[in-house]
Amino acid sequence: MKRITTSLLLGSSLLATLPSHAGEWLQWHGESLTYLYGKDFKVNPDIQQTITFEHANKWKYGDTFMFVDKIFYNGKADPGKGVTTYYGEFSPRLSLGKIFDRKLAFGPIKDVLLAMTYERGEGDNEAYLIGPGFDLNIPGFNYFTLNFYVRNTEGSRPGDNVWQITPGWSYTLPVGRSDILIDGYMDWVTDNDQTRRGTYHANLHFNPQVKYDLGKALNLGAKQLYVGFEYSYWKDKYGIDSRGNLDSNQSVASALIKVHF
Repeated sequence: MKRITTSLLLGSSLLATLPSHAGEWLQWHGESLTYLYGKDFKVNPDIQQTITFEHANKWKYGDTFMFVDKIFYNGKADPGKGVTTYYGEFSPRLSLGKIFDRKLAFGPIKDVLLAMTYERGEGDNEAYLIGPGFDLNIPGFNYFTLNFYVRNTEGSRPGDNVWQITPGWSYTLPVGRSDILIDGYMDWVTDNDQTRRGTYHANLHFNPQVKYDLGKALNLGAKQLYVGFEYSYWKDKYGIDSRGNLDSNQSVASALIKVHF
């Protein structure tokens, strides 16, 4: 755990140098706010409204993605969290090709990276992930990434030393005067972790967004204002085995409005 924490802090400290070297180091960045409304969530209260802040950048030696969710349970209390909660992830990646000034491309692989993620939610909800990452060259996609992580949790929750596979993608489909953007990710935790603290079950979370570029259609500017939906399929949500007393298999479509700035 200490080695994982040190690696994440190293990535964070490198990223912290960006403002003072923005002209040389920071290649691009983007921020957005998203509003979601959906019903039929599992484990947590069934109606949820979420406001999400996202930041992404690419810099001299890698890239970063982070988001923070503020979740509202429509007046219903979630045990241990109340009527609202929060959750966020910070995911820096270091490009080995750029750091060592070597072309690490072969086959569909464009680059090899060290991928890291720090997860934080309310209560006893904290995890560190680290492993190899790959940028892939797949025809038609704006980008396609594939990260392999070892998960380690803090606190009393089980879920240590299990593997997680996380692809992420973005695809643009021209439609009339505008575009439909299909992007998202999948987190597939492939292992079970059974300890005296409890059981963390293998699980799969598939989370794409399908968004119409309304800003482009209205001549307000492309890639600025989107409307659409987010789909969340989560088998054995939070690592809870759905064969028990609690139904943890989730399938929810949420209405979406997203603004980039």
